[in-house]
Amino acid sequence: MNLNDSGLKNMEDKKIKLNTVVFIVIIILFVIVILFVTKKANAPIINNTDNSVLQSDTKILGNVNDLVSFSVAGGEKVSGILNVTGSVQGGYFFEANILVNILDGNKKVIRAGNGNAKGEWMTSGPVGFDAVLDFTKLPKGPAYIEIHNDNASGLPENDKMILIPVIIN
Repeated sequence: MNLNDSGLKNMEDKKIKLNTVVFIVIIILFVIVILFVTKKANAPIINNTDNSVLQSDTKILGNVNDLVSFSVAGGEKVSGILNVTGSVQGGYFFEANILVNILDGNKKVIRAGNGNAKGEWMTSGPVGFDAVLDFTKLPKGPAYIEIHNDNASGLPENDKMILIPVIIN
């Protein structure tokens, strides 16, 4: 082996080592980016004014199949006095009245309310309604809008409800 062959072998070894180091650095950076993106995607919604963790759930609960439409989407931020409209099916009304309550994150009523049918209410088919919800002076954070049948019998087995998660802002 002559001097030139030895120099070439040394250069090739250095290239291999450099390529290996670069490859390892790229893999490490890739793993860090994946971990960061995954952590950020699973992070809860933060209220920038007080840094409290807020509900990020958008899943509507209860008798979901009875809900035809509602003007507030699951997970939406709400505040102040809000005029809402919706449509439910399955006999939620009594004397054209339907209960529309605001519940806290533990599903306890914090403000009771009601809505009125916009048309024929003595049907099991879809019935439109409107209501006014007052979120003023309520604790900020996770809550629910509860659409509850006006159960004239008072019997718990006749209760029906739909819970729409919201964030009081």
